[in-house]
Amino acid sequence: MLVVTGAAGVLAAWVITLDKFRLLEDPHYTPGCSLNPVVSCGSVMKSAQATVFGFPNPMLGLVTYGMVVAVGAGLLAGARHRRWFWLGLQAGTLFGVGFCAWLAQQSLYVINALCLWCCLAWVATAVMFWAVTAYNVGRGHLPAPRGVRRFFGEFPWIPPVLHLGVVGMLVLTRWWDFWTG
Repeated sequence: MLVVTGAAGVLAAWVITLDKFRLLEDPHYTPGCSLNPVVSCGSVMKSAQATVFGFPNPMLGLVTYGMVVAVGAGLLAGARHRRWFWLGLQAGTLFGVGFCAWLAQQSLYVINALCLWCCLAWVATAVMFWAVTAYNVGRGHLPAPRGVRRFFGEFPWIPPVLHLGVVGMLVLTRWWDFWTG
């Protein structure tokens, strides 16, 4: 799951980075994913939120998602990591899912536009976070009651589905008139 979600994140970050470079070269450039007033990647890329740390956000994504792909590939090759490594990955994915939640909130209620590639990054990060959480709870890296461990062992797909369902409903209800009009 780390390879798949990391690769999806790298793809999204790569496309957004290329479009950001084109936008910097030509302020009138319209990214291919700017489809209408709601799905308007250019509006999102021009916002202050697109450079929170002083550089374009997708550059952070290129590095972090790339690291996740490397971790996943290592695991597929037979690597075994210590508890501290898994807790570090948990902290990183927690930061990522929190940052994506903030970006989603900003996109929906401040910028008033969506970027489809950003949405892919949100989905990848949410699935990645919950997969790492389920693994860490199941292995005892994160202390949890037996019922929680059993839940994550039997139904690890429920938290990401609920998470993405909530985000989807927020998007749907935010622009309900646009979608139905």
